[in-house]
Amino acid sequence: MVSKNLFEIGSWVVYPSHGVGKLDDIERIEIDEETTEFFVISFNKSKLTLKLPVKRALESGLRKVSTKDDLKTIFEALVQKGKKRRLMWSKRAQEYETKINSGDPISIAEVVRELYKAGGDMLQSFSERQIYQQAMERLAREISVVEEIEEADAIKKVEIVLQAA
Repeated sequence: MVSKNLFEIGSWVVYPSHGVGKLDDIERIEIDEETTEFFVISFNKSKLTLKLPVKRALESGLRKVSTKDDLKTIFEALVQKGKKRRLMWSKRAQEYETKINSGDPISIAEVVRELYKAGGDMLQSFSERQIYQQAMERLAREISVVEEIEEADAIKKVEIVLQAA
């Protein structure tokens, strides 16, 4: 059972398959004569509102956003040397999607690092660009919330780190 005190109304949270959202409220809904509490989380970027049962929050992967100390580890993951892998693109794409939807910022940073091309978009296939952009947006959203900067500035910050690596 999750303590409602673990997450505060008005705080930023990360739901693995949707990214960063704001915990707006805790709502009580009666279903079959039983009252269930739900976290109401809004994802402004995708205009989505999620109602997540409080008692299933942790098992669903809901977590607080990273701390400033966590960001150091995330940026370190961006500059680490990636492993050369000889898997077919379809298998790698599946692995990248799994990492992105895990909600783990280190895993997402690894996807960004592995798909980053210094020459720009023209060196990537369409599907590589899509996955890269999805990972970059997830990572940038979390960085922007933690550092209280615009998402575009967070993307620039990540790209500067990648270019320097």
